[in-house]
Amino acid sequence: MRFFVNIDHVATVREARKTDEPDPVRAAVLAELGGADGITVHLREDRRHIQDRDVRLLAETLRTPMNLELALVDEILDIACELAPHQVTLVPERREEVTTEGGLDVVSPGTVDRVAAALRRCRDAGSRTSLFIDPDPRAVEGAAAAGAQAVEFHTGEYAHAGASGRERQLDRLRGATALAREAGMHVHAGHGLTYENVAPVAAIAGIEELNIGHSVVSRAVLVGIREAVADMAAILRRARQGIR
Repeated sequence: MRFFVNIDHVATVREARKTDEPDPVRAAVLAELGGADGITVHLREDRRHIQDRDVRLLAETLRTPMNLELALVDEILDIACELAPHQVTLVPERREEVTTEGGLDVVSPGTVDRVAAALRRCRDAGSRTSLFIDPDPRAVEGAAAAGAQAVEFHTGEYAHAGASGRERQLDRLRGATALAREAGMHVHAGHGLTYENVAPVAAIAGIEELNIGHSVVSRAVLVGIREAVADMAAILRRARQGIR
């Protein structure tokens, strides 16, 4: 199980004052020291948190792989292809949203062709490719048709489900994971995962990587990012070992 720490919200705090702190690049280094297997950043078209300079500095300084999230926007794709990070994950993006609200549309006519073209560009540049999608059979089929090497399942519905609905969402994730693996794709997951709810997702056979940001950064405000990352990494290890 790989654990990628999303540091977007460190930049969110910085951009609230348009100053130079806290520095997401320094946060990434401390996350690595805390046990992160990689760092995730989302370079949004509106640049509301992570900035171009952050991505460039991370590409130069990280010792672990970088997962660069981006929308189907030529300007951002150009940057991704120039830097060729370890992994590029295409995600949906809307200006009015607070954070990503669902998976990328890989079902509507014409969308798969656009996604496939973007994936080819990134793959030709040397990056591994992933799509952030809902844990839905049609979305898995669309991702496979587009040529994605990996999918990241949106776990928001699981995270926000009540006690009565959580098991059903876990079943969706298990089923979608099996389908994606059968299609030859690697499986990741993320969104809304916390210290309290992550273990059942981490225990799903076939999920290789989790992307977690807000919960880790929230705890880091109180205990420091190195300790916050180490705490989450320990939970993931126990979940994989079947330890409650």
